[in-house]
Amino acid sequence: MKEIYWAEQAAYPVLLALQLLPLIGGLLLYALRQRTWAVALGRVFFLGELLLAADLYRRIDAASSVLQLAERVSWLLYHTGADGVTALFVMVTALIGLLLSLYEPARERMGHALLLVIVLLSQAALMTMLVTTNLLWFSAASALELTLVAVLLRIWASGDAGDLAYARFIQYQGFGWLLFVAGSVVLAWGHADATGGAWSFDLHDLILTPPLGKFQSAAFFLLFYGLAVRTPLFPLHGWLPNMTQYGTIAIAPTLLLGVKVGIYGMARFILPLTPEAVEVWQIYVVAFAGTGVFFTAALALLQTNLRRLLAFAVVSHTSLIVIGLFTLHPLGVQGALLLAVNFGFAVTVMLLMVAFVFKRTQTAELSELGGLFERIPFIAVAFLIGGFSIVGMPGTPGFDAAHLVLEASIERFGALPTVAVSLGNVAAAGFLLWAFQRAFLAPAPEGGTPRAIERVRPMEYLLGGLTLFVLLVAGFLPEPWLNLTEAATQAMVARFGSGG
Repeated sequence: MKEIYWAEQAAYPVLLALQLLPLIGGLLLYALRQRTWAVALGRVFFLGELLLAADLYRRIDAASSVLQLAERVSWLLYHTGADGVTALFVMVTALIGLLLSLYEPARERMGHALLLVIVLLSQAALMTMLVTTNLLWFSAASALELTLVAVLLRIWASGDAGDLAYARFIQYQGFGWLLFVAGSVVLAWGHADATGGAWSFDLHDLILTPPLGKFQSAAFFLLFYGLAVRTPLFPLHGWLPNMTQYGTIAIAPTLLLGVKVGIYGMARFILPLTPEAVEVWQIYVVAFAGTGVFFTAALALLQTNLRRLLAFAVVSHTSLIVIGLFTLHPLGVQGALLLAVNFGFAVTVMLLMVAFVFKRTQTAELSELGGLFERIPFIAVAFLIGGFSIVGMPGTPGFDAAHLVLEASIERFGALPTVAVSLGNVAAAGFLLWAFQRAFLAPAPEGGTPRAIERVRPMEYLLGGLTLFVLLVAGFLPEPWLNLTEAATQAMVARFGSGG
């Protein structure tokens, strides 16, 4: 890949700024967390990060297929670059960070300012994962983010069930992280063997390494399963239901699900670095993903807890994204990445709306909810539109993305498997609508204690309004995002005979 240094295209290192601004903001906010204006200061940093992301979008040449605005410090193994896909994920990350800064926790087990410190530091880690081309930097940033989410779970989850959620999270994510690191070592080892002892974890170096032979499959499986755990993909999703149900706060799952760095990592590293293994194991990955669409959709219909139901919805739709990615077709990969961005943002909307419901009712059990539409209609509508976006309804950004995935799937795998997956998506739409009906439209449970439901607050209107605005605008105006990612996704599949 050709390196284009930032000095040739920008007056400042924009990728470094995207990583440093939330890091500096988090450290400064931690020092000033006792001040009454600390939360307002934190929101200023989140807004600044969104402006930086918008500037990256402005500077990216969408027609170019190479990584641009490259920054490199050899002795630190620091190497970054961005393309249209990077810019899109960066913008969504910055926007989700700003939305989370507007979220007001229901319980004060930790101060709001300290909560924003964790979100800012997590955002810095996410930005590093999105812009780095070095597997070690990606791994280190992933470890930092997972540690911060674990801290949130440890502080906010309560009781035996909360302890179980925390333990499952540590076990699954720790194992997944170790698998990814091991896969990175295999690739670096192969590079050293091919170059006479020069180890490298950099995408630019590894992509030029001769094929690893039988070791390429080992690298593929280690990297793929490591990222599949955090994506999460069936059957490696066991940490998510308990975390979503008992984590008791929307921010912890949002930091992992809102930005689909697992999918991004597959596209950025696995596809270009293990192309032969990807083609060999493609059909098996698609088969597991297709099974996951139906299996987790069926499990979702059995859930009685709204948060747990959303967790299985995540796994079901993630399977559709993976199918698109492993079509190895430019349209399929582009659709998968756009679907990942849409899905992450829509899940953020739904998690926040469920958190607002829990804040008012102190329950997420569907049998104890009902009759909420008349009391909090704005929250209900926001939840519904988020659900529509997840299942790819017309007028939402998921519609065009899902269309691209299904079109590529028909070309690669035929009509029958594609129709089957589409039926799974229809089932997912059914259980989300069923959940909406039970929670918001059904009559309030008989014999229950009448509840005084608090009206929607101005900050909640602002948060929900921003999310709905973004979803609807992106849904009705998809061309900018399609144009932004087209050349980059074509480059990602250029090494496959079926791509391009």
